[in-house]
Amino acid sequence: MTRLPFRDFHIVQILKAFRGESCPLDLFISRYFREHKSLGSSDRAVIAESVYDTVRQWGLEANYLEVHGLKNNLRGTLPPVLFNLLHKHFGEEGALSLAEELNRRAPTTIRANLLKITRDQLLEKFAGRFAVRPCLYSPAGIVFEEKTNFFTLPEFTDGLFEIQDEASQMVAHQIEAKPGDHVLDYCSGSGGKSLALAYRLQGKGQIYLHDVREKILIQAKKRLARAGIQNSQLIHHEETKRLRSLKGHMDFVLADVPCTGTGTMRRNPDMKWRFTEEGLTRLLELQRQIFTEALLFLKPKGKIVYATCSLLPDENQMQTEYFLKNLPLKQVKEPFCCLPVQGGMDGFYAVVFERTNC
Repeated sequence: MTRLPFRDFHIVQILKAFRGESCPLDLFISRYFREHKSLGSSDRAVIAESVYDTVRQWGLEANYLEVHGLKNNLRGTLPPVLFNLLHKHFGEEGALSLAEELNRRAPTTIRANLLKITRDQLLEKFAGRFAVRPCLYSPAGIVFEEKTNFFTLPEFTDGLFEIQDEASQMVAHQIEAKPGDHVLDYCSGSGGKSLALAYRLQGKGQIYLHDVREKILIQAKKRLARAGIQNSQLIHHEETKRLRSLKGHMDFVLADVPCTGTGTMRRNPDMKWRFTEEGLTRLLELQRQIFTEALLFLKPKGKIVYATCSLLPDENQMQTEYFLKNLPLKQVKEPFCCLPVQGGMDGFYAVVFERTNC
């Protein structure tokens, strides 16, 4: 029997093992690499990219791979239930275009930490070392044309930037906080959007980060420290007394709710093969529940932002209509809404409401 080349062997091993897994692909690959410490950094990079490329194509038959790029075959890059939903909302051409984009590799984007450095100053530091360009919309965003190991760069360890998609940066941009304001990031995750909006407070006021996941708040604490953000507090889910004390006092609340992640599937290609209508239905109910909870923390005339990284109107425009009909809110401005584009932003949605009752 022919022995596979070293890298191909590990690619096959990962793909075989991942078929029966329920955890996200990026976490599974990280775990595999921890268990195979003999793999060098260059080997890991090639193996990881090859695995991601293969998972993107799992829905295609072998003969489709030979003619990849023909639009009549793009349906196979998404599960039928998801393609049909996109077709319903965006039409045939729109759904095919999105299927094509979700099958590409996402760009690598960072955000300058405006508390420490301007984007122009950071671009100067990178000049001659990396192929970079400023983002089109985010005033702090920079796109790297090639993959880079950011974690070894002195600019990263000094807290001058964070890795963050431009659309995610633009969602944080919807929080127009000012020095002295109190802001609650209700589903904070590891704090990416809190980090992005912190410069607006200029060290005054407070940012509160809350999440039901304990481990991810530990990551947020490390990121906040590296960025030099001292006017922040982590609120753990079990700290019910602290949470109650915040109700009715926030100037801004961000509810970046759990969603299908359809706008970021080019970064997480395994997610598209997990998509189900039943899962979507559960998420819609959860989104309404979380948003209603988050609203309790807002003071009268305060503003709350509902956000998802979804392409589906079910999770975006239709939820906006539901909130306006059933909650004491008025919409402040047109929603921020973007679809994934080649070399550019992921798909995100964000809408700003103002609380109307006193």
